[in-house]
Amino acid sequence: MGNTVHRTLPDSSPPARLLATRPCYGPGPERRAVLGEAPRFHAQAKGKNVRLDGHSRRATRRNSFCNGVTFTQRPIRLYEQVRLRLVAVRPGWSGALRFGFTAHDPSLMSAQDIPKYACPDLVTRPGYWAKALPENLALRDTVLAYWADRHGRVFYSVNDGEPVLFHCGVAVGGPLWALIDVYGITDEVQLLESTFADTLTPLRLGQARLSACPPPGSHDAANFDNNELENNQVVAKLGHLALGRPDAAVPCVARERARPASSPALLDAELRFHATRGPDVSLSADRRLACAPRPDGGRTLVFSERPLRPGESLCVEVGRPGLAAPAAVAFGITSCDPGALRPSELPADPAALLDRKEYWVVARAGPVPSGGDALSFTLRPGGDVLLAVNGRPRGRLLCVDTSQALWAFFAVRGGVAGQLRLLGTVQSGPEATTPSGSFSGSQDDSDSDMTFGVNQSSSASESSLVTAPSSPLSPPVSPAFSAPEPAGSRNGECTVCFDSEVDTVIYTCGHMCLCHSCGLRLRRQARACCPICRRPIKDVIKIYRP
Repeated sequence: MGNTVHRTLPDSSPPARLLATRPCYGPGPERRAVLGEAPRFHAQAKGKNVRLDGHSRRATRRNSFCNGVTFTQRPIRLYEQVRLRLVAVRPGWSGALRFGFTAHDPSLMSAQDIPKYACPDLVTRPGYWAKALPENLALRDTVLAYWADRHGRVFYSVNDGEPVLFHCGVAVGGPLWALIDVYGITDEVQLLESTFADTLTPLRLGQARLSACPPPGSHDAANFDNNELENNQVVAKLGHLALGRPDAAVPCVARERARPASSPALLDAELRFHATRGPDVSLSADRRLACAPRPDGGRTLVFSERPLRPGESLCVEVGRPGLAAPAAVAFGITSCDPGALRPSELPADPAALLDRKEYWVVARAGPVPSGGDALSFTLRPGGDVLLAVNGRPRGRLLCVDTSQALWAFFAVRGGVAGQLRLLGTVQSGPEATTPSGSFSGSQDDSDSDMTFGVNQSSSASESSLVTAPSSPLSPPVSPAFSAPEPAGSRNGECTVCFDSEVDTVIYTCGHMCLCHSCGLRLRRQARACCPICRRPIKDVIKIYRP
């Protein structure tokens, strides 16, 4: 046999998928940097609002909340962690960073190929996989790491924490580039040195948490809210420019948006704000939206166009979605027809109205969890005003005199988030109204943020209760809590001792259910509260009858 030279035939198969060569690690926090060039942002394939630093390692979104889509300049290996530091976070917008992978080479993309949003614009196209980072994790200096494994699963971790299963079904048969959308509250991110991720054992994989990312449908909602907020910021800027011109009118434009899910389904939208309003608040053309763009608020009182009917619920949306809401909303009831008022008479502080001769009651309703939440105020025939936040009952807010016509009024919080929208009303009969007793002693009473005020009388002994010459001596007691009157007893028995006659009223709730001696003993107790509605007791007042 002669000498035989073995030759290697050329490989005609497609190039293999990039796979990081890495050592096997145990279940420890140790990582080893990827050899080779560290990933950088692609210099050309980026949104129009993205600015890169000289090393293409830091991406900053200028202006707006969107057009912040970026890519890496090279493919990312399997198990290679893309590590990002959230350098700047600016609250106010809805949503946070979106991140994932793409099978499309960014170098082949034109400016027209890069849309405003990664979600849903890109992820609805083949070859793009991305989701949103939960807003509660999008904090300044947070280090986010995410990677893909050979099974097409994407994991992420925050500050080297436990891995979270983020996405499945990524095509790993070809190269993958990192996709990063500097979106919403995330203003600036920095690419750090890549590291290898540990291979998850079956045990750790079974323990990996599923991502709590917002569902895909929430992407459209966040984009809508941010667009609305961006448009409204123009109105706010006009308001700042008009500060030196008291006669300048600031537009208040009502845009169609979905009603909050927590608001009742059958709302009558005929109720509008009254044309009489504070000089620092403006109304939309349909008078269903009130805007107060001045940062300091100013005189921003608005009234309902007509009196509230007994058994009617008034629903409003407080603030702008995506922005922080006021801790509480100033709400009141008055017998004064707003048409008889002049805007120059309306103060900045609603409590100043308590000195007027008409019937005025003011309260703080809340807390309001976030902007865009729905509040409802139900005027029961017995005089109780019940509060609900996002459909959840919060208890009795006020007890008013329903023997006269009563208008509702609000003080609109100022600033960029300063708006109040009338959603509508719901009318129910007395038999369909939830008894106020259902709120007695409930958990909602303990965390509600409510204060109460009425007109002040010249008599010190009656200053807590007398609201106007035409109003009764005390606010009416709800029929649900009226103590049964025994025969021969005009005022009923004390609800504490069941012996003495009722002759004392509780401030601030207005319930008349105690004798004077029991009222004094109860007031001296720590955290004393009304035995009927569990409202805190500030004082007890003895009532003298002729």
